[in-house]
Amino acid sequence: MSVRRADERVLLRWAEALSATARTGLGFTDNLYERERFKEVLAVAADIRTHVEGGFHPEDQVQEWLDRTGSGVAGYVTPKITVGAVVGNERNELLMIQRADSGVWLYPTGWADVGYSPAEIVVKEVYEETGIECEVIRPISILDGQRRAFTRIPLVALVFHCRAIGGELRPHPLECLDVGFFARDALPEATVNPDWWADHAFAAIRGEDIKVQFDAPRNPPWRGDPES
Repeated sequence: MSVRRADERVLLRWAEALSATARTGLGFTDNLYERERFKEVLAVAADIRTHVEGGFHPEDQVQEWLDRTGSGVAGYVTPKITVGAVVGNERNELLMIQRADSGVWLYPTGWADVGYSPAEIVVKEVYEETGIECEVIRPISILDGQRRAFTRIPLVALVFHCRAIGGELRPHPLECLDVGFFARDALPEATVNPDWWADHAFAAIRGEDIKVQFDAPRNPPWRGDPES
C-alpha cells in the first residue's frame, strides 16, 4: 500500500472544513461542554492553517473565526458563491479579462450578489467588466474552488455558457487591465489553469452537446487523494 502525503492544498481544505464544522456547531449549541470541544477543533484548524500559510498566530486566527460566528441559521457556515461566464462570439472565440489585482487572464467572474439570480449576476458582471452584452444559454460547470485549487477560501463556482449579443469591448477601469476575445489556440500566456476548463468551454461555444462539469463525490469526502 502506497503512502499518501497531504499537500498544502489538502491541508488548507481540511483546516477550512474543520473550522466550518466547529463554527456551525458553536452557532447551534449552548452546551458548555460542546462549546469547549468546538473551540478546541478551531484551535487545531488554526494550527493547520498556520502550518500552510504562516504569517499569523493561531490564537489570532481562532479569534477571527469566533468573531465571525453567528447563532442559529446565521451561524451555519457555508461556502461563498461565485459566478463565471463563458461568453462566445460568432467566430467561436472566448471573452476573457485580464484581472487588475493579479494580471492573470480568465473568463469574467464575480461574487454572487444578494437579490440577483446567478444568471442575472452573469449578465451584470459581463457588462460591467467588459462592456459586452450577453444572453445566458445554460450552466456548464459547478465547481469546488478549493478542490480545484483556484482559491484558498471555501467557495462554489457556477459557470454559465453565454452568447455575446451586443456592446463594445471596454475594460472596467478598476477591475480589469484588458479584455478581449480569444481563440482556443491563442489564449494569453497568463491564462489561469486552461488545462481543466478551456476545452470544455470552447466545446460549449461551438454548440457541442456537453455535460455539466462537476466534482464527483469522494469516499470519504475528506480524504486527500492526489487525484481528487
